Amino acid sequence: MSKVGTIGVVGLGLIGGSMAIDLKRRGFAGTVLGVEADSVNAAAAEKIGLADSVVPLDECIERSEIIIVAIPVGGAVKLIPQILDKFQALGQKAKDKIVIDVCSTKENLARSVHYHPMRARYVATHPMAGTEYSGPWAAMPGLYDGHACIICDSQESDPKAVRTIEQLYDALNMRTIYMNSSNHDVHTAYISHISHVTSFALALTVLDKEKDEKHIFDLASGGFSSTVRLAKSSPDMWTPILTQNRDNILRVMDTYIEKMNAFRDAVADSDEDRMRELITEANKIKRIIR
Repeated sequence: MSKVGTIGVVGLGLIGGSMAIDLKRRGFAGTVLGVEADSVNAAAAEKIGLADSVVPLDECIERSEIIIVAIPVGGAVKLIPQILDKFQALGQKAKDKIVIDVCSTKENLARSVHYHPMRARYVATHPMAGTEYSGPWAAMPGLYDGHACIICDSQESDPKAVRTIEQLYDALNMRTIYMNSSNHDVHTAYISHISHVTSFALALTVLDKEKDEKHIFDLASGGFSSTVRLAKSSPDMWTPILTQNRDNILRVMDTYIEKMNAFRDAVADSDEDRMRELITEANKIKRIIR
């Protein structure tokens, strides 16, 4: 495994902070620089030791060989072209620098840099791991172990840069999958984004009922907790995801509502045969998820 001298992490929350921990501990990075706009989070990240030091963005870009953008996608769409602008201004000093993102949507990011002269220095990635918690306090070692990382549009990035980022994710014990940005956003709408939307909706439903029945949460068991767990996810992270991947998410939501209505009709009609049929069909998910 190659070792990188200095890595910069922009956004020292759950995702960026967890990457910083393991890339340093596992010897991939010699030094980790952090960039954090929130002063409270910056102080916490330094105290916890997520980065060797927290520095301004320009200093991070100048000193780092790899810059990891781990902020909500709405900000990343604006920031990554700006970082590539900085690379261009640095000239030969930036010829081997790489910027990656870890965002959950990719099409708008791809469009934002498509014609940039330094496009080849950007590698679009999405490590498929996380929890419902956020902020530097949520960062943890081993978060990425055994999970998949998607690299998008690798043909548009410099091959050597892609190999370096593959090694970075090897250090995080992740397996790598390749796809284009459009397919990525369709797939994540189905396997990730709709899960969060339904969890948010279920939480709102239960909270509405809780106004009248104060003991409803006393009855909550492990099944309910695991189903609604994602509703604790950060609105600052998820609002831009839902906006950026709107069209794909709407298509998935329409299908979900169709299936929910099928269950509703079966329950309303006390149609046990139809209920059994729907549940049996749903059970086929066991072929994919064990």
